[in-house]
Amino acid sequence: MQIKRITSSELSLVVKLFDKYRVFYEQASDLQLAHDFLQSRMEHNESIIFVALTEKDGEIIPVGFTQLYPKFSSVRAVKNWILNDLFVEAKHRKQGIGEALVKTAMEFAQSKGAKFVELSTAVDNFAAQGLYESLGFKKLKPDAGFIDYRIEVA
Repeated sequence: MQIKRITSSELSLVVKLFDKYRVFYEQASDLQLAHDFLQSRMEHNESIIFVALTEKDGEIIPVGFTQLYPKFSSVRAVKNWILNDLFVEAKHRKQGIGEALVKTAMEFAQSKGAKFVELSTAVDNFAAQGLYESLGFKKLKPDAGFIDYRIEVA
C-alpha cells in the first residue's frame, strides 16, 4: 500500500471513493457532484487529500482517502486541520489503511506547525470511534448525531 497526497490532476483517483463516502452518510450517489465539489476544493486550495493505493493484478487502484480542511486560530496565529473525510472501501477495511491515512494526516498537520487535528464521526460509527481512540484522539462532546474528537500534534 502507498499513501500519497494528490494534486488536482489526480482527482480521478478519489471521485468514486468520495461518492461512496457520501452514500455511506446517506446521500444520493452523484459522481458529477462529487467531482465538481472536489475539483473546486483543489482549485481554490481549500483542502488536502491523501489517497491510499494498492496493487491488484499489476494495476494500481485507490482503496481509501482522507480529506483535510484548514481551521485557523487567530489567538495562536496558526493553521490547524479538520480531518473531515475518511473512507476505506469495505473489502479493504481492517487492513490498517484507515489508520495509515489518519497517521499521514496527523504527520502532515504537524509538519505544517499545527497544534491539533479535529474530526467528527457519527455516534453510531463505532469502528471509526475505536480507530480514533486507539490513535489517541480525545472525545469532545457529542453534537446532533456526531461525536467530535481532537488530538494534539505539536
